[in-house]
Amino acid sequence: MSSVTDRLIQGSMWLSLSRAIVNGLSALSTFVLAWYLVPADFGLVAIATTIQVILSSVTELSLNQALIRHESPSESHFSAVWTLSVTRSAILALLFAAASYPIAEFYNEPRLTSVMLALSFSLLLSGLANPRRIMLQRDLIFWQEFVLNVSQKLVGFIVTVAIAAIYQSYWALVIGTLAYQVTNIIVSYTVLPFWPRITFRHARELFSFSVWLTAGQIVNTLNWRIEYLLIGKMLGATQLGHYTVGNTLSTLPTREATAPLNQTIYPGFSKVRNDPVRLVAAYQRAQALLAAVALPAGIGMAVVADPMMRLALGEKWVPAIFIVQALASVFALQTLGSLVQPLGMAKGHTKLLFIRDTQMLVVRVPIIIAGLMMAGLPGVVYARVVTGLISTAVNMLLVKRLINLPFFQQLAANFRALASVALMAAGVWGLSHILNTPTDKTALALHLAILVVTGGILYVGSSFVLWLAMKKPDGPETEVQRIFVKFLSKAKRIAVPKSA
Repeated sequence: MSSVTDRLIQGSMWLSLSRAIVNGLSALSTFVLAWYLVPADFGLVAIATTIQVILSSVTELSLNQALIRHESPSESHFSAVWTLSVTRSAILALLFAAASYPIAEFYNEPRLTSVMLALSFSLLLSGLANPRRIMLQRDLIFWQEFVLNVSQKLVGFIVTVAIAAIYQSYWALVIGTLAYQVTNIIVSYTVLPFWPRITFRHARELFSFSVWLTAGQIVNTLNWRIEYLLIGKMLGATQLGHYTVGNTLSTLPTREATAPLNQTIYPGFSKVRNDPVRLVAAYQRAQALLAAVALPAGIGMAVVADPMMRLALGEKWVPAIFIVQALASVFALQTLGSLVQPLGMAKGHTKLLFIRDTQMLVVRVPIIIAGLMMAGLPGVVYARVVTGLISTAVNMLLVKRLINLPFFQQLAANFRALASVALMAAGVWGLSHILNTPTDKTALALHLAILVVTGGILYVGSSFVLWLAMKKPDGPETEVQRIFVKFLSKAKRIAVPKSA
């Protein structure tokens, strides 16, 4: 196994601790907020944050990716990135604040004005972040990333939950975002000391790489955020709140389970981009590991969504159950081609990524609008499933073009994960119908625990059996076995002196 692949796996394991903490806090925060707030609160803030994200993406400079790919960035490169980021964020903050009243009038929601004015500070703060932080990913350094990730999420969680519990107001979502940004600034400069100076030197050099990434980011954000604005306008804040929470929970297991690996992929691919054989090998191993983690996390979330939502959020969020069931499944399947983004960036084919994003925008938006017009919120969800599957196929075909890895060979590498997760889903679904869903909270918690444990046993057991039946081919199971053997070896070395 290549040293780069080793470092990718080791880095993913190290970051798993931080992501486990962040994952737990994210899930707990969503559940707690859903108890204290009503769907309309989430919908109100979702309108403002969607506009904020679109505005940010339209002007996104993608400078951090340019730093990762640069052979040897200097202090002046970091200062140039900081200067450009601060300039951009200040302009965006002013534009966002100026647009607050007209947008509030358009949505007939007066509260949007104050929410957007507050979030304009978030835009300003985003530009002050330490640009050296990205070098932790480039150099595959992880303990400092752990400190940054956990501290940001922990502070944001405490502030958000405290305000929600005391005031039961949508301001918990807004102030929590600001607290997250402030913590990011303070901790990033503490862990990685850096004194920026104002300079526009290297701007052209940085833009030469990032221009297509910026264009792709604009298209991609419009692609994945446009339905929020449409739902908010046509269906109202309450249904948008259901959609927002459902979408957030459906992405949570897949995103958080795969984040440790995703965070190391691009710098890892960049290190072997000039060696086709090593790049293909690194891609296949990383993709197989990603699918082995993402598929059970996402599909598992879908099959236990009903009892989980009823237990954790209560009956007022029942309309969001269908959203979680559908979107969690398709998000998991999309990971089969999701590594095309870091792969294309590592090879410098950012224009191809932009073309892909544009094609998906042209395909996706009309399908979303048609679904919304014909069937309301369920229509949007069905449209998301269809476009998600199309996106997966497009990404896998693009992988074939980038590294000449055939489509069906990509699927074959994930066969055991796909087969095992199908058995898991069928088993849990069947058991849930045999047992029936109880209404008592204690019985519901026990019911959910039985389904989760059953799903875990079915997935791990079937994966292991298939691996043995296929004569132990290289894959995620091999990595687990290697890690387990290393752990036992270290444990023996530690235990021997003590016994002596």
